[in-house]
Amino acid sequence: MSRILIIDDSFTARQYYREVLEGVGHQVEEAANGYEGLEKIYAGKFDILLVDVNMPKMDGYSFIKEIRRAGDLEPVPVLMITTEAGVGDMDRGFKAGCNMYLVKPVEPADLLAYVEILG
Repeated sequence: MSRILIIDDSFTARQYYREVLEGVGHQVEEAANGYEGLEKIYAGKFDILLVDVNMPKMDGYSFIKEIRRAGDLEPVPVLMITTEAGVGDMDRGFKAGCNMYLVKPVEPADLLAYVEILG
């Protein structure tokens, strides 16, 4: 199973993803913003990152750009999960460096399918 880091400022969203992912055996850690996410990534290895866009201190786009600049973190797959569904939002996510983009709310089966593809 994969080791997954959830980076989202919403406690409820983090708990929802955690339940779904741990329910099938994944190991999950959490961060409430991009800076916390960077601290956790530099402290340990993760197989997949689930990243929200709208967070305090460092948004998801900036977070992804930062890890893509770091050579050793560049290959880590990123699934961006956000409420941003406007024209160009998905393109902005892919330009920042995400591998897949989902709009909230996300059904458990969809979350697991995307994690399976990335893992």
